[in-house]
Amino acid sequence: MSSPPPSSTPSPLDAEIESLQAKITTLKSHLRIQTSTLLSSPSVSALLSNPPSSSHLKPKGLTPTILKSLRHHASLQKAHNQQSLYRTCATITTFRVQDPDPNAVDGGAVLGLRIEVFARGRFMRPYYVLMNRPWSEGTTRNGGPNGKGGNGSSKEKEKEKEKSSRSRKGTGRRYANWLRVHRHTIPPCIPISGLAARYLPAPPPPPPPPPSSSSSSSSSSSRPGEEEEGVREQNLLRFARSLRRELVRYHHRLATITDLRRAILAKDQTEQQEKPNNIQDVIPADAEAKQITIEWADGQTGRLVMGDDGEIVQVVALNGGGGGHEGNGSGRDRELVRDLVGSAKKVEDVVRRLGSGTKA
Repeated sequence: MSSPPPSSTPSPLDAEIESLQAKITTLKSHLRIQTSTLLSSPSVSALLSNPPSSSHLKPKGLTPTILKSLRHHASLQKAHNQQSLYRTCATITTFRVQDPDPNAVDGGAVLGLRIEVFARGRFMRPYYVLMNRPWSEGTTRNGGPNGKGGNGSSKEKEKEKEKSSRSRKGTGRRYANWLRVHRHTIPPCIPISGLAARYLPAPPPPPPPPPSSSSSSSSSSSRPGEEEEGVREQNLLRFARSLRRELVRYHHRLATITDLRRAILAKDQTEQQEKPNNIQDVIPADAEAKQITIEWADGQTGRLVMGDDGEIVQVVALNGGGGGHEGNGSGRDRELVRDLVGSAKKVEDVVRRLGSGTKA
């Protein structure tokens, strides 16, 4: 005889164990917060550095071993506070590294950007952008002087080199410190290429060579700066700030989606008996986390589109053949949208509304 299949519904004992594990995790988190708060307190730091000498003022049970351990944890907490303060205030820092490639441009000199992002109550892993200076030597892009080959006499070559060096005398120095993005750890959904094209444009192509070496100086020579009037200058500061702004917005949208999912699922658990058509899942629909897919229990699906800063752009709910709402199984369900969003302008407002239990 085959044994009966196991029941899919969790037993009361499993639910109780899961609840106790969640409480233990919460208590451990509270313990870490309280410990860091006490160790960061100036009064506790003063007490640990200079404990009272009299016995009636000394705390009970404060043995030298415990005092040594507390001082060690206090020093670690002080270093952590200093690091957190530095990462909070200096969100964008620069550093220099050396490219080990022997054929690297500019002798392997690389300028790095370190970008800090704080989201969901903790620091994210830092993002890095490495840049080099491929135009530091002022050479042309064609690999040789004026892009010509080895034809012609040596005197003509010398004349051409002299002319090209004179024409590049001002432009080469101007573009010597221009930067180009070499490597980075930015997520693919962040438009770093567009930001680099806007704030770190490449130098213009070199001027075309004269048609012949026997042309007159008045027709072959051009005034310096004539072809550079429309060249945009690079702005590393605006590039770094714009890039960090995009990263902060991205993580803010991810955190908003997580908060929305928790709020909706928590509300649906409390209203499971009163309202059978609960939301089953809330997940991001694209890499930029600007679109949210919402799935209901009766098969209906919805799409919420938000802007860069979390503002609600559009909300659409499609009928899945049930629910008894407007549309009769086809088209959009506006009643479901009003029940979910209400009069909220941002996704954060929806989270607060669901958390408070109001329908406004």
